[in-house]
Amino acid sequence: MTGDAVAQAAANLCEAVSPEGLPVRAAHRRNPYEYLMSDGQFDELLLDLGLRRAASIWRNHSAHPGRAPHGVYERACMGFVVLDPTVGPWVPDTEAVLAVITVGQDGSEFLPNAAAKAAGHRRLGRNYGEAVLVDPHLCGDGNFRFGHSAEVRGVIVGTSSQTTDQDLHEAAALAADLVAALGERHLAWQERVGPGEWLAEGGSPGERYRDMIGWFPVG
Repeated sequence: MTGDAVAQAAANLCEAVSPEGLPVRAAHRRNPYEYLMSDGQFDELLLDLGLRRAASIWRNHSAHPGRAPHGVYERACMGFVVLDPTVGPWVPDTEAVLAVITVGQDGSEFLPNAAAKAAGHRRLGRNYGEAVLVDPHLCGDGNFRFGHSAEVRGVIVGTSSQTTDQDLHEAAALAADLVAALGERHLAWQERVGPGEWLAEGGSPGERYRDMIGWFPVG
């Protein structure tokens, strides 16, 4: 990552401490939803989603073994990497990250694991954990040896620090919460602006679509 990208991520960073006492940090790398919210509002949404996961992580970490539906979590921390569902497959993994969220004091230690799961899922088009367990020939040098990753309606999330099944549960919950939040904001935006042709304030087409036909002489 370039120095400018690191500086921008630091500027975007939102931080809070959950009611359970877990530090939560969140920042976006990309914001393809500018018609719905500003960069700051997007980071606040991500922080809220992180706080929800903090509540779940703490509840399952501190639960009695007989009361934890997915088993007791070993650690009170996790790292989440969310990929951007609006970019094409030609965009490198390093540029396709939508956001990163950490929960707990040591959550950032697990981000490389989460990134590897998410990138593997994106490349293979399915849960990276399946490849690890069934098709290791698809993984290759330098890849992570554990799954699982989750995809909810096109949103891929990798996370790590618990067992593979617990990671899958938390990744899917985060993805589902993000999809629901974006859907609610989209409906509210439609109600506010009324009919139109483009997902943009002012109703203008995206620059990339203008570029696609910009070479053609105007008659």
